[in-house]
Amino acid sequence: MKKLFAILTVVGALTFSTASAFAQSEESAASATTEQVVVSETDVEGEPMHQILKAQFLDGGAGWMAPLLLCLVIGLAIVIERVIYLNLSTTNTKKLLAKVEEALNNGGVEAAKEVCRNTRGPVASIFYQGLDRYNEGVEVVEKSIVSYGSVQMGQLQSGLSWISLFIALAPMLGFMGTVVGMIEAFDSITVAGDVSPALVAGGIKVALLTTVGGLIVAVILQLFYNYLISKVDSLVLSMEDSSISLMDIITKFNQKNR
Repeated sequence: MKKLFAILTVVGALTFSTASAFAQSEESAASATTEQVVVSETDVEGEPMHQILKAQFLDGGAGWMAPLLLCLVIGLAIVIERVIYLNLSTTNTKKLLAKVEEALNNGGVEAAKEVCRNTRGPVASIFYQGLDRYNEGVEVVEKSIVSYGSVQMGQLQSGLSWISLFIALAPMLGFMGTVVGMIEAFDSITVAGDVSPALVAGGIKVALLTTVGGLIVAVILQLFYNYLISKVDSLVLSMEDSSISLMDIITKFNQKNR
């Protein structure tokens, strides 16, 4: 999973550098003109979506839009890594409990531990930790399950704080870009000495594009974040429920072998 995250981060960095370089070249070419060109609806019609998005990205300014793109790319990289990890952590707990109970009754604790060792996921790991301390008593087994369950819960929630950071950071960067853009628009009015509608409208448009970009990034990441939270909650509930069932199985086995 770490390798996957590293690869996706590198891809995001390359995307960021490419967008920045392209934006800088476009801005240097546009610096020769003294007036801003307002694209009409008739010019936009018929253009591919990626061309429109690229034009809006450049209008918003690479200095503010590039950090928003970076937040989106890194956030999506973490989302992909978490989705893969959580899906791999999903286990059919009823089937696992049936196998553990059968192995425990037929082959003892070692056979049950072997079943857990060969099963993927946090539930099987918790079962293994509990069975590994069976000889120390049922109370120790229960404490071990609770303690290791907390460890597994922390691993399931790993990376979610970074996604929430990007969700909060993207709109703030967008608003900051808007404020800075508005200040630059008023500076242009002061220098020109005249309130030109085209000058004011163009400056406000460029300023508001950063806000739109930040909100779009936040909305996309928020949707994935809520999905991941619901997935983690489902896994935690499954862990708790199956741990109680395992304790019942171990208690019955202990009473049977007294």
